[in-house]
Amino acid sequence: MIEFNFFEMKFKDRQSAGLELATILKNYSHQPETIVIGLPRGGVMVAFSVAQKLGLPLEITIPRKIGAPFHSEFAIGAISEEGIFFPNQEALKHLNVETDYLKKEITKEIAEAQRRRREYGGNKELVLTGKTVIIVDDGMATGVTMVAALDSLRKRGAKKTVIAVPVLPADLLKQKWADEIIYLLAPQIFRSVGEFYENFEPVLDSQVKKFILQSKQ
Repeated sequence: MIEFNFFEMKFKDRQSAGLELATILKNYSHQPETIVIGLPRGGVMVAFSVAQKLGLPLEITIPRKIGAPFHSEFAIGAISEEGIFFPNQEALKHLNVETDYLKKEITKEIAEAQRRRREYGGNKELVLTGKTVIIVDDGMATGVTMVAALDSLRKRGAKKTVIAVPVLPADLLKQKWADEIIYLLAPQIFRSVGEFYENFEPVLDSQVKKFILQSKQ
């Protein structure tokens, strides 16, 4: 991996981070039976740059984070696009999250995943039998959303899974969620993904749709 002083290093934006990721992923360039999977919203921007640079097709899967009470950005779990819940057991235990809250949030996020699929299009019935999938997001904080995404992709037949993110906490590197983890930064001190970007503006549905359409041209 590339080593940086993370106190000084910041990515200009998601697209430039994707181009940097692509340099490490160059061995996958134009490889048959290899596909890039982006996680909406921000991960699709990164994934588009990766797919374009490597000459690979781009698709999406839509897991949804379940945020903690009073701190929605912190994941206490995630659902896959199929609605399967993956808990962050440590967080649930520490925060003593009520069952009613959890059920309400899961129902809400299943509906949002379905809305996004209708909005974004893409191949909902994507078959990945025998394929290598490069799963791209703009960063990982807890990793639970990535776990939900991986479950979807394996159920669709993915043979090899590669996580590719610009930044993640160093302690996530010990996890064996995928066959390979590709990254640019893995700081010991990690507060949020956004602190490692100069521009981390929210990504709109219209932008996601634009990148998906462009990838098909």
